[in-house]
Amino acid sequence: MNFDLTPEQDQLRDAVRALGRKYGHGYFVEKARAGAHTTELWQEAGRLGYLGVNIPTEYGGGGSGITELAIVCEELAAAGCPLLLLVVSPAIAATVINKHGTDEQRKRHLPGLADGSQKIVFAITEPEAGSNFHRLGTVARRDGDDWLLTGRKCYISGVDEAGHVLVVARTEDSSTGKLKPALFIVPTDAPGLERSKLDMEILSPENQFLLYLDDVRLPADALVGESLDAGLPALFAGLNPERITVAAMGAGTGRYAVERASEYTATRKVWGGRSIGTHQGVAHPLAHAAVQVELARLMIHKAATLYDAGRDLEAGVAGNMAKYAAGEAAALAVDTAVQALGGAGMTTEYGVATLLGAVRAGRIAPVSREMILNFVAQHVLGQDKSY
Repeated sequence: MNFDLTPEQDQLRDAVRALGRKYGHGYFVEKARAGAHTTELWQEAGRLGYLGVNIPTEYGGGGSGITELAIVCEELAAAGCPLLLLVVSPAIAATVINKHGTDEQRKRHLPGLADGSQKIVFAITEPEAGSNFHRLGTVARRDGDDWLLTGRKCYISGVDEAGHVLVVARTEDSSTGKLKPALFIVPTDAPGLERSKLDMEILSPENQFLLYLDDVRLPADALVGESLDAGLPALFAGLNPERITVAAMGAGTGRYAVERASEYTATRKVWGGRSIGTHQGVAHPLAHAAVQVELARLMIHKAATLYDAGRDLEAGVAGNMAKYAAGEAAALAVDTAVQALGGAGMTTEYGVATLLGAVRAGRIAPVSREMILNFVAQHVLGQDKSY
């Protein structure tokens, strides 16, 4: 068991940390408040090769794994720039297309995903289905050689920044008549695809949308994979990378909050000339938050290592645990940082309250803490399914 990063991973961490600090949380907040996007940061990260670290070298990527992409997610978040589209585009879309797409789909999309010139977002959640993808109402049906997609999606991140959206739909199996999942790469300007921005109480440069698909016509090659049989494996291929990178982003955010609060409490003097950090009522909660963040980081490292080793079932358990732990730790860290800073913690200047909405959402999405507990109870503890 080795907890050390390789020299290459250490170099990646240092380089991404430097890039994140070059922009910083002030840049992130400014873009979010202006309704703009972190385009400059994204493009520079792409030029430097950070967005494609998990994409094979033949498509312009770094040829590494989710461990490296998790490093990128964590370090940008630790600099105050948590980029949600890192999870959606390089982690989910690139993994799905690389593992289950056709040769032509890999050649068409992976180079752009690697250098950041292309973004593909992910649409699975629906208003009625919630976490139950077995009840998805978005349906794809054949029309000659084409496909027609009809349905609704909600909480879809970054549609306004992306050229394509990876849509999870259901198709009828001609041999059984049963509906089975299939994934389609849909241009965001396709006729029949409309979007409506959701107003969210989260300070983020990345927007959330409702999607409406009304007989969106797609060519045969929009279907991910060579046949409908690729649908279910392709769907599950994105879940572990999603959980691991979301967890990494949460851990990075927790690190950022603890660091900001620690800097403040070590220098803020009120009682008798001593810093407020000398008081256990201030120091202990911060220390507790730091412990929880570090525990989450260990589980993230385990999950990413298992995933990159091809041990998908074990990575599924570890990835869910990592996502749970990081979601809780990030929310605790930010809340504790706000409390430690007192009134200053609620100001934009000190840069911690600006993350309250995001870390609270991290306990809900992309899978809620309750569904993770259901998963652990069933698959680790051997309990009967409760839902």
